[in-house]
This record gives sequence, C-alpha cells and structure tokens, in this order.
Amino acid sequence: MTQLPPWLLQDPALRSVLDAIEAGGHRAWLVGGAVRNALLEMPVEDVDLATDALPDGVVRLARAAGLKPVPTGIDHGTVTVVVGGRGFEVTTLRRDVETDGRRAVVAFSDDLAQDARRRDFTMNALYADRGGAVIDLVGGLDDLRARRIRFVGDPGQRIAEDYLRILRFFRFLAWYGRDADPDAVSACAALRDGLDGISRERIGQEMRKLLMAPDPVPAVRLMQDAGVLDKVLPGATPDRLSALRSPAPWLARLAALSQADLTGALRLSRSEARDHRTLVTALAENWSFNRIAYRLRGDLADAAAALVQTSGPRDGWIRARAVARPLPISAADLQPPLHGPALGRGLKAAEDAWIDSGFAMPAPALIDIAILAAEAP
Repeated sequence: MTQLPPWLLQDPALRSVLDAIEAGGHRAWLVGGAVRNALLEMPVEDVDLATDALPDGVVRLARAAGLKPVPTGIDHGTVTVVVGGRGFEVTTLRRDVETDGRRAVVAFSDDLAQDARRRDFTMNALYADRGGAVIDLVGGLDDLRARRIRFVGDPGQRIAEDYLRILRFFRFLAWYGRDADPDAVSACAALRDGLDGISRERIGQEMRKLLMAPDPVPAVRLMQDAGVLDKVLPGATPDRLSALRSPAPWLARLAALSQADLTGALRLSRSEARDHRTLVTALAENWSFNRIAYRLRGDLADAAAALVQTSGPRDGWIRARAVARPLPISAADLQPPLHGPALGRGLKAAEDAWIDSGFAMPAPALIDIAILAAEAP
C-alpha cells in the first residue's frame, strides 16, 4: 500500500478540518495536487479535500467545530474552510450531468469512483485517507511513477468536457511529466479548435503557468507539433525559447516565444504588455548588458538579461548591474548651445557613449560628444 509522507498529515490545521467533517459521521480524503506533489517529493502549497458530506453539511460541521466556512463554489459543491488564515477547499464527491466544453453541471455523489472518473489526469485522481493510505482507482500511481501525463478514461471525452484541458495537458507535462500519452496528444491535436471557445483570460493563465515550469521547452515543442501552439499564439516558435537559459522569468520566455503584441491573445495586464514590448525591443536590438542595466531595473532587467544572453559567461550581467550609474551630465550642461531637437540628439549620443564606455567616460568628454552629435547634419 502506497502511503503519503507523514509530515503532510501532521499539519494541525488539516487535522482540525478532517476532525470536523468526521465528527458528523462523514469521510474526507486528500485529493489531487497535494497527494501528487507529496508523492513526488515536491512542495505542497494547497491541500484540497473530497468528502461524502453535502456542502450545507460541511458548512454546519465547520461552524460547529469553530472553523470558518466560506461558500466559494457551493453550487459546484465547494466550501473553503479557513483555519488560522489558511483555506482548505472541501468539495463534495461529484459526477458530471452535462458539459459544454467550458463548464459542467454536476450532481453530488457518495461514490469515490464516480468522482475519480470525472477528473482530468490520472495523477490528479489520487486520494488519500487521514491515515495516509493512497487510493488509486484509475491507474494514477503507475503514471505518476513513470511521470506520464494521461487523461482519465477517453481523452477525447475529457477534452470535450472542458477544452482548456488541452493546455492543462501541456502545462502538466512541463511541470510533472517526462512522457506524454500518445492518445492524449492525438486528441489534443484533433480537438484544438475547441480552444476558440475558451476565454483569453483562461488561456493566458494556463500559458503563464506553463512558462513558469523549470523547463517548458519539450512541452512547448510538442504543442507546436500538435498544432496547439499556433492556435493560441499564431506565428510563435520555440526556437529562441530553446536557446534561453534556465531558469528564466516567464515573461522572458514569452518574448522569446513570440514577438507579436499578445495583449489580446493572452489578456496581458497593462504592465505585462508594456514589459513584454520592452523585452521584445531588447531582443530585436540585441541590447548589451550595459544597456539593460542602464535602462531597466529589477525583475525586468533580469528578464532582459536572460533573454539576450544565450551563450557565454553569466558574470557579464552581474558586472554590468554592479557598475551601472546614471548619466553624469544633464540637459542643463548642454544649454547653451543646444536646445530643442538638437538637445535631444545630443543627450541620446551622450547616453550611448556612457553605456558603451562601461559607465566610465568623464563628463567633459560626454559633453563634447553631445555637441558634436547635435551639430552633425
């Protein structure tokens, strides 16, 4: 019998939620990501529970135990039970009644097997009781050991229930997989047009998560082979992404993948869209480390450095960031004789010289360069 590591079940907050549900004569199981990650010895961020108690019963039992129930998705059977500022999603066992490719109408159940059959991937359909015994009803343990991403049951049927599962397949492959089930890949390719009905927000969320994986390149290449990449990011190619060193910020990976305006395609925020444009410019103009350190700051500077540095020593960026300083002259130093557009040309020439010198050129030399550049025809 496969067992969860003891540390997960020793969490006092988790135990208090299990105690509250079991006090009413019901059962509760850990399910999904917490079980998967614990068995893979990966960090567990959130613990979700499945239960045979109905949602109203979960609310009543949580209150009786002095816990705080929040009906975050009660129509679909989910109550978030808050303990010490932490939330545990507790969802009643379910079966699908109707699906339309985006959302499902569900009926509550007391059958663990029915609940398992409606889940997306076999490694996400693993349950564990409070003693840590893992319950596998769909062959998820073998797939987990093989790092194989496989849909529960028929891949086409699972995808038709929610077409976003196509992108989730590649995202899970990037994070947890080494092997993609061929039938699953074929189904993703055949049904990719279903992504047209998925909101850009949901597609953007999945792409962010995929590009945050330790090494998303194999999954992205498989997306390209299946025709899925061009469906969500027309014209994108993983060639530059493959050359990008890991680890790298997700926005740097996105700029390597596509240089198009992705504001609408992925519903980027205003700041994300602006940063993406900046990174695309840095890539197109092949900015030096010195130019990046001078013009950009913080995470955006690190992303640009990762994007332009595909070979050679990394310490060049460390040095540039350490020595970068503001331009030691200002517009006032050039007035007179410069004004208007000539002043702008002069300042730009001085900045370029300052950057190219490694932030070492003295101010008088920069003034001379600015005046010469402004006077040039």
